[in-house]
Amino acid sequence: MKFGLFYNTGYYGTDPDQMIAVARHAEQCGFESFYLGEHIALYPGASVGAVTFPPSTPIADPLECLAFVAAATERILLGTGVLLLPYHQPVVLAKRLATLDVLSKGRMRLFTVGVGALPGEAMAAGVDFATRGRRADEAIDVLRLLWDGDENGVSFDGEFFSFTRLCSFPKPLGRLPIHVGGSSPAAARRAGLRGDGYFPGGGLTEAGRAAQVDLMRETARAAGRDPAALEYTRWGAIDMTADEVAAHAANGATRLVVGPSSAEESEQLDQISALAARLALSP
Repeated sequence: MKFGLFYNTGYYGTDPDQMIAVARHAEQCGFESFYLGEHIALYPGASVGAVTFPPSTPIADPLECLAFVAAATERILLGTGVLLLPYHQPVVLAKRLATLDVLSKGRMRLFTVGVGALPGEAMAAGVDFATRGRRADEAIDVLRLLWDGDENGVSFDGEFFSFTRLCSFPKPLGRLPIHVGGSSPAAARRAGLRGDGYFPGGGLTEAGRAAQVDLMRETARAAGRDPAALEYTRWGAIDMTADEVAAHAANGATRLVVGPSSAEESEQLDQISALAARLALSP
């Protein structure tokens, strides 16, 4: 089992020294990866289900934070959980991700995308909320096309993005995986058709999550892809026991992502250390 640490700037804040201290400690304790989430804009009343986001919540840009963390660490992999793909121009994003992968020496390995659930956020990005799923599918295709292209350029003619003989360099250091996050059957199918793995949302029931992972694998199989090659990442808890981890592994999870329950740095470090000791993690 692999373990990722989720750093929620909306709750923990954006103190740079604390972010680096937590990332370095997670690396030293044997965590595989360091994740950040994204909201490009909030507004009064923004909510998903029963969760309302105070408009002053300081959700920092995940790629900027990951570049900052990469410069201060050596091994820990970099992840987004999730980046809202429909709200990014994919030609620009391809360059940003490839650059981050090169500068981190190949650690941008857990790029995870979602489509967003706040209509006002889509409006702020100039995106029709109803098209965000199709835009995400097309953006994934554009990213992969640009990363695979050579000096002769690549062309694309889609519903949302079109270009002719574009070249995008530098290239990622090897194939840059794209994982899909979400809480809907559409997200599970997107993972099966286009993704390298699935990261189901935390609000799902165990039965709902299992059904979506099955749907991902069934979709991959029907598309002629190897369902066993797709990773299954899921949320865990910082106080998990070894038995709970074993149960998740038995259900097919390949990675558990946890976040400290405290916003205080000393308590965060203690919780990371305790989990590592309890589960016998090693760098």
